[in-house]
Amino acid sequence: MALSKRILTLILTFLLSGSLLAKEIPLVANIYARQHMTLNGKWNYIVDPLENGYYDYRLQPHTKGGFFENKKPKSPSDLVEYSFDASPVMDIPGDWNMQNPQLFFYEGTVWFKKDFQFKKQSGTKNILYFGAVNYDAKVYVNGELVGAHVGGYTPFNFDITDVLNDGENFVVVKVDNKRGKDFVPTQNFDWWNYGGITRDVLLASVPDTFVEDYTVQLKKGSANTIPGWIKLNTATAAQSVTVEIPELKVKQTLTTNAEGKASFELTANPILWSPENPKLYEVVITAKGEVIKDNIGFRNIETKGREILLNGKKIFLRGVSIHEEAPYARGRAHSVEDATTLLTWAKQMGCNYVRLAHYPHSENMVRQAEKMGIMVWSEIPVYWTISWENEATYANAQQQLHDMIRRDKNRSAVIIWSIANETPHSEPRDRFLGKLATYARKQDDTRLISMAMEVTKDANNLNRLEDNMNTFVDVISFNQYIGWYRASNEDARKMKWEVPYNKPVIISEFGGEALQGLHGDKTAKWNEEYQEELYIRNLEMLEKIDGLSGLSPWILVDFRSPRRQLPNIQDFFNRKGLISSWGIKKKAFFVMQDYYNKKTEQYK
Repeated sequence: MALSKRILTLILTFLLSGSLLAKEIPLVANIYARQHMTLNGKWNYIVDPLENGYYDYRLQPHTKGGFFENKKPKSPSDLVEYSFDASPVMDIPGDWNMQNPQLFFYEGTVWFKKDFQFKKQSGTKNILYFGAVNYDAKVYVNGELVGAHVGGYTPFNFDITDVLNDGENFVVVKVDNKRGKDFVPTQNFDWWNYGGITRDVLLASVPDTFVEDYTVQLKKGSANTIPGWIKLNTATAAQSVTVEIPELKVKQTLTTNAEGKASFELTANPILWSPENPKLYEVVITAKGEVIKDNIGFRNIETKGREILLNGKKIFLRGVSIHEEAPYARGRAHSVEDATTLLTWAKQMGCNYVRLAHYPHSENMVRQAEKMGIMVWSEIPVYWTISWENEATYANAQQQLHDMIRRDKNRSAVIIWSIANETPHSEPRDRFLGKLATYARKQDDTRLISMAMEVTKDANNLNRLEDNMNTFVDVISFNQYIGWYRASNEDARKMKWEVPYNKPVIISEFGGEALQGLHGDKTAKWNEEYQEELYIRNLEMLEKIDGLSGLSPWILVDFRSPRRQLPNIQDFFNRKGLISSWGIKKKAFFVMQDYYNKKTEQYK
């Protein structure tokens, strides 16, 4: 099988660099609970549209002389045509689009550099962690290539122990956010392609033998059995590890097998996590030289016929979709404060659930949702027309799915793994998504699998959902835009819906655009009255769907998109938000709020 040009280039770069001292390693679980220093803050950056810092004039990767060397002239006669130290600085985490007006539409390469001091300790490994970099990242430490990562929304880390100096160090990251037809997401998508190092950068110190990963979750269908496992980073047998939940007065000491893994099963009676009572327990994992603490909730999520059950009780998912867009028009969201603001707005509307679209959001968002009692739909960016028959594209999608599940598998708030959004039907697409669904279920069988499908319109206003993926998912979810992309608000009264599967139904998207503050006749698009009427008529229509178990209208807050160009209305914003980017609630927000208040009473 022929390797892609990108993979060949990466392999060649590694060989030419001669760096065998550092490597990407499996994602370290709960990195924030480890001893670490932050590398967030001001980073120097160089915009490199021709990639001069990476390729020579023959378009061959530099072996010497690349920007990754962070070279400085030793005398006035030395020729060095770049300087990080003389270049401007940018806040990391952050996107370049909102921090430099000249880079608002920029797609290409930007180099980032950070100097830092570090005191090495014997018997420890040093892990360089990135929460996310969009999209193609190549990472160098002290001039050595330590690894690369593709995918703009998932975390990754490298063991850089052997390239660190005792004292002064620098890290350089080449970031390339150009879109491509074989990428995930593909070349065409409806949100802003924010470039940069968009989430936290940490340098963690762990023992030579450390807890690489663990899972502690309630057994499916049980209220008092908590199985799990702990895995070390090395295949070391006969190592002692301990798992403890002090509040539940349970503790087990385990011994690892030849793979460095130890499984356990605790018996306890935890208070089950729910939106009404988002109870979290401190879980303590102890291994030689290491104590890791996490806050974990325990709950059951399942389906029965056309119902969704949380802890055995029928629920209605009162939701909304959210992009990872910082409130108050500030670009890519990443902080705890951003997450708290967005989720607070959702709760004010009456939500007990959010659809985090169309990619894995930051760990801050997921953990804040868990603390605030909000269930989560988490998704990978298999969006619209992916290269279904490209093996490298599938591998990319599966890796992003793997990384999303690995990071958040212990988060009780996450109830749905979503594998796609609005994908056109075909046999290659069905094979691609079927493999993803099967893979997700093997990784985690305690949560529900879904995807946002599309409906087919027939004669006589009949809307029928027919999708071969129905056999792979637990919940039937689909997007529909009556009153916006098809038909009128008044036509919603005539619509009939047919979902021929004995599974719960979530309307994963519906809505229409309105410029906050623009008022007019309810039959004229773009004003708040039209959007308000659209929501009123859609809710009346959707209530008639058999098995309706949840809604996540599109979308909580206006978000930037280069597809939305209408002057004086969109101005490169998708205006389907129920709240403006400046936090002002539109009239349709209160329609949803009233509807969800009634649903809350109905499901008490």
